[in-house]
Amino acid sequence: MFSRIRRLLIGRPLKNEEALYQRLPKWKALAIFSSDALSSVSYGPEQIAVVLALSGMVTYGYYLYSLIPIVILLAVVTISYTQVARANPGGGGSYSVARENLGEGPALVAGAALFTDYVLTVAVSITSGTAALTSAFPFLGDYKIALDLFVLFGVLTIINLRGVSESAKFFVLPTYLFVGSMLAIILVGVVQALTGTAPVVPEVSMQRQPMNMMIFFLILRAFANGCSSMTGLEAIANGVPMFKEPAYKNAIHTTYYMSGLLATMMVGISFLVLHYHVMPNPDITMLSQIAEMTVGRGYFYYFFQLATMLILFLAANTAYNGLPPLMSIIAKDGYLPRYLGQRGERLNFSNGIILLSLATAVLLIAFNGNTEHLISLYAIGVFLSFTIAQSGMVVYWSRNKIQHWHWRAAINAFGAVITGIVVVIIAVTKFFYGAWIVLIFIPATIYCFKKINLHYTEMGKELALKPGEKFRYISSPIAKNYVILPISYPTRSVIEAMRYARKIGDEVIAVHIAADEQNAEYVKKVWHIQDPEIGIVTIKSPYRMVIQPLLDFIKKVLVDKNPEDYVTVLIPEVQTNKWWHRLLHNQTGLILRTLLIHKENVIVVTVPFRLKM
Repeated sequence: MFSRIRRLLIGRPLKNEEALYQRLPKWKALAIFSSDALSSVSYGPEQIAVVLALSGMVTYGYYLYSLIPIVILLAVVTISYTQVARANPGGGGSYSVARENLGEGPALVAGAALFTDYVLTVAVSITSGTAALTSAFPFLGDYKIALDLFVLFGVLTIINLRGVSESAKFFVLPTYLFVGSMLAIILVGVVQALTGTAPVVPEVSMQRQPMNMMIFFLILRAFANGCSSMTGLEAIANGVPMFKEPAYKNAIHTTYYMSGLLATMMVGISFLVLHYHVMPNPDITMLSQIAEMTVGRGYFYYFFQLATMLILFLAANTAYNGLPPLMSIIAKDGYLPRYLGQRGERLNFSNGIILLSLATAVLLIAFNGNTEHLISLYAIGVFLSFTIAQSGMVVYWSRNKIQHWHWRAAINAFGAVITGIVVVIIAVTKFFYGAWIVLIFIPATIYCFKKINLHYTEMGKELALKPGEKFRYISSPIAKNYVILPISYPTRSVIEAMRYARKIGDEVIAVHIAADEQNAEYVKKVWHIQDPEIGIVTIKSPYRMVIQPLLDFIKKVLVDKNPEDYVTVLIPEVQTNKWWHRLLHNQTGLILRTLLIHKENVIVVTVPFRLKM
């Protein structure tokens, strides 16, 4: 039953040879990799206005002071990431660039920053999509967290587990519907502004107090919030191998298309924000207000809100296409569990997909699905990885000295300086609004990376054969194998276990933990009828404990045995056909296996007995 449901939801397993057909053309890749960046225009411009309009001071007129640097920064980062894609066609983005050119430390910082960014991408995208939905249908406001988790696990996780090519079928249409409807809203709004009687930009939108340090700090904070519009730009550079050949050229072209659309929509929406003098409303997004003012609250309004909701939900897919491949590279380098580097049955990194979903769920619940609080954590990881990538590219061009390398290095150096400054601005202006959490989480993640790598390194040294070393079982074979068989009552499952014990054991010891004298005598009597050759050791347990008396007995055997002897504990275990039957049985065997697995020279073996019922 479970297998049939799994096949229905995820699909049939794919052969290795089918990987070629999972690669994406540019028009599909634009939808898959750009949904995060393109959808960010639904909340990025709003986050600028939130700071300037609700500051308690007349600062709305400084909107352009935050917007224009973001557009310039977008151009610089776009050019830089096209160079990352060109120089690093194997994918991995900032992490791979840093690993090859800057060393372990910067690479781990980039990996931790990208992990933080991608998890936040999923969380912010989902909560923003829910906000768009509840703006159009306010009665759903009480079910935000439930909607968030349903979209996370019921839609995004399942679709991505189906594989890249399958997920593309779901995400292409919503992305292009959003882009088309967004450009239509902007076009109609601009035409109305230029041909109407109202001022193109009303005076109230240009009012501002004289510049001082407090105003300057607010502009910087608005700039930091607005930089959330640039998340997702690194996704294409991380996923170059997922493009059809020539992969890196297609990735570069797609990066330019994405940034061009992003800049157009960001500037267009910001113009309408100023034209209509839209003010933040905790219950209605500014984009929803703009759509209503532009086209009214008719069919197109609801179509646009639904398209926005879909693109915001599906924007999280950028992280699902970016983070699992990145984690696979980090895992192959030994800094993450190795199973994250293995492809699943649908040729995707399914373990990474599941890990990303679980991490996002924790974040959604911890922050109660609040978009503004999550955005406060946003962008530090993005721009930190930007800075590291561009610094690594400066070293790359300096080493390789290909044609025009001076200009390429200069572009990346300029980008590294600018994005480095942005990291400082975001860290300072958003520190007390939640950025401190990220500044702790990134070093903690790096610490985990190093501990994992240390474990794998030490394990490899211990497991590896030394030069000239011979197999120990030839020179020092096991002298004697004591087989301990714990039983509660002689049953068919115990009899099967005893058959196996007689085959592998030099000395077999049946052990019964008895809660009372009457039960002990009865089990001993039945046992001697079944197997008179092998006696049974009865351990009385007046306090009805089973595990501890058995552990004490095993410990005594370990002390008495010779160093070259082994002890094998056989656990008879009934296997049921239905999963819920498992809940009806005592889990003593599982507990015992867990406690014994760390004992030296103790081998734990489960002997299954499958029921026919």
